[in-house]
Amino acid sequence: MWQGEGYWLVRVVFQRGLALLYLLAFLVAANQFRPLAGEDGLLPLERYVEGVSFRERPSLFYLVPTDRAIGVAAWSGVALSALALVGVPYWLPAGVATPVSMLLWATLWALYLSFVNAGQTFYGYGWESMLCETGFLAIFLGAGSVAPPFVVVLLLQWVLFRNMFGAGLIKLRGDDCWRDLTCMDYHYETQPIPNPVSWFAHHLPDRFHRVETVANHVIELLIPFCYFAPQPLSALAGLATIGFQGWLLVTGNFAWLNALTIVLAIPTFSDGTLAAALPISAPATAPTPLYLEALALLLAALVIVLSVQPVRNMLSERQLMNTSFDPLNLVNTYGAFGSITRDRYEVVVEGTTDEKITPETEWRAYRFKGKPTDLERRPPQVAPYHLRLDWQLWFAAMSPSPHRSPWFLRFLAKLLEADADTLALLAEDPFDGEPPERVRAVRYRYRYTTPEERAESGRWWARERVGTYVSPVSLEELRVRRPRSR
Repeated sequence: MWQGEGYWLVRVVFQRGLALLYLLAFLVAANQFRPLAGEDGLLPLERYVEGVSFRERPSLFYLVPTDRAIGVAAWSGVALSALALVGVPYWLPAGVATPVSMLLWATLWALYLSFVNAGQTFYGYGWESMLCETGFLAIFLGAGSVAPPFVVVLLLQWVLFRNMFGAGLIKLRGDDCWRDLTCMDYHYETQPIPNPVSWFAHHLPDRFHRVETVANHVIELLIPFCYFAPQPLSALAGLATIGFQGWLLVTGNFAWLNALTIVLAIPTFSDGTLAAALPISAPATAPTPLYLEALALLLAALVIVLSVQPVRNMLSERQLMNTSFDPLNLVNTYGAFGSITRDRYEVVVEGTTDEKITPETEWRAYRFKGKPTDLERRPPQVAPYHLRLDWQLWFAAMSPSPHRSPWFLRFLAKLLEADADTLALLAEDPFDGEPPERVRAVRYRYRYTTPEERAESGRWWARERVGTYVSPVSLEELRVRRPRSR
């Protein structure tokens, strides 16, 4: 009963999808981890090393806390992900394909767990722990001509269930607008990083927003129970989930959350249903090796034990979202957007070369890759790539001052130093690599323009100033007032 002869093609497609997301995640780490959480990052690596024990948050960077180790790990992850993407284990003889596959996926998991556990605030997202959990299960799928253990297919469906059902429950508990069906009136405008379609989705009729909110509840609260049903009901549930996540992909930038959920929906299909949609078919498979079956059963027992706390949390009236209950992120609880913000706040960072601040001082804005600083700039499409600094700026702007964002003043100091690694995280440096004399941060309330306003002005956004986030400050003044990062 534990054989998975009907899931060989499912495994191949799932592994390719997961490998692609690993490749993307390691590229993000290679490009962003060092300026964000490296030796001299906005949240320095020593802050992680001194703040927790290895047992609490194990990471290779706890043992070797250097930028060189970060670079080696990130680019090794990119290379290994590419090997998994092209299916190298499937090129090997039957007797070694599965052991090599297990080693490959285990290395990818350990490397990425190291980034997640050491990345601090910049890696505190639900899709990080979900990628770790999914990647750990992928170790036990096998490769080559052997059938995957069916129990691992069920465990992947269990991850998908907790992701979707947890998101549905936290919405019902978290915000009245999910119950009165008005949340989507605000979502497209106030989401962290809107994309080119978000403006148009926001201006769809109110009736459409009511219908899509109802559909959200159905897909997140009812459909997940069909993941475990016989075919074709399981595949239909997976197809509904893929369609739902596809809409979120088209209308927003949520890193690889939607793409990973789509990959997790693949195990709701069987080879027969999947082959009907793809121009390939599964070959004859060999039985699952006895050692892999035994490991899969031990894995299932571990997941059952570790699922107790996530399930309790999911069913609790005080449900926490996107939380890990073990240091290896093996079984987690999920749930996103339990509350929807009604107003969009943005922090606009500006600098000047004037030594003395006067009413005539010229302030030039730094432009971020995903943030709507420029009112005329069309919202960009960046997902499934993850702009970690831009996401944290969205959270930071919710508060009228940076006291809840300990990295922000350090970020301003980096701008005043014209730090090249930090500037590489931005879309545009108005000073072309030269340090400004002073910087400031201004808080605005942003809203989409109406169709009439956009037709007249060409602007996607309108804004009004609501306060000063950080007053004009020089590097010397900032060094005096900035609290220690650790």
